[in-house]
Amino acid sequence: MKLFTKPKSEEDKLIEGCIAGKRDMQRLLYDLYSKKMMVICLRYAPTTFEAEDIMQDAFVKVFGHIQSFKKDCPLEFWIRRIVINTALKHLRSKQLLTVSHEADEVANLSSDNVNLSGYTMDELLSMIQSLAPRYRMVFNLYAIEGYSHKEIGEMLDISEGTSKSQYSRARAILQGMLVGQEKKIKEHVISS
Repeated sequence: MKLFTKPKSEEDKLIEGCIAGKRDMQRLLYDLYSKKMMVICLRYAPTTFEAEDIMQDAFVKVFGHIQSFKKDCPLEFWIRRIVINTALKHLRSKQLLTVSHEADEVANLSSDNVNLSGYTMDELLSMIQSLAPRYRMVFNLYAIEGYSHKEIGEMLDISEGTSKSQYSRARAILQGMLVGQEKKIKEHVISS
């Protein structure tokens, strides 16, 4: 009696090739995910140069630990987690991840909604990169990566309230930038 065995998926073959150290499979994995992961690195790093360093370190970790990948989550999610953790570790080592405990700042924040449709991804990324590292980290982890404030607090060794405060402050700063940009555009149109 023959048992039915599920054929290997392309992803399974890719993972097996990477575990075996096959350079062509490692290159394929890198090519499949590098653009998405570089966007993540750019959101966390203050410069493109540092983002490239984070990316390189992260993929070294991916290839060094690919044998521990478990299929209980998508491969992209697993790689993303390594990239984020590598970025946080990099910023801690550079002492760029000093989190402020400014709880009273939340009281002065605006909750105006701003239309993002007129901005390119590069413009929005540039605004996020201009945030102080402590605000950028919490903003990225909460607004983009989807972590809860409790999880962020544990990751960054801060309180949940501090995470909320940092996120609110980052959001207010970004809103201020967007409103400032909108005013400049309106003034340019009027003066033209």
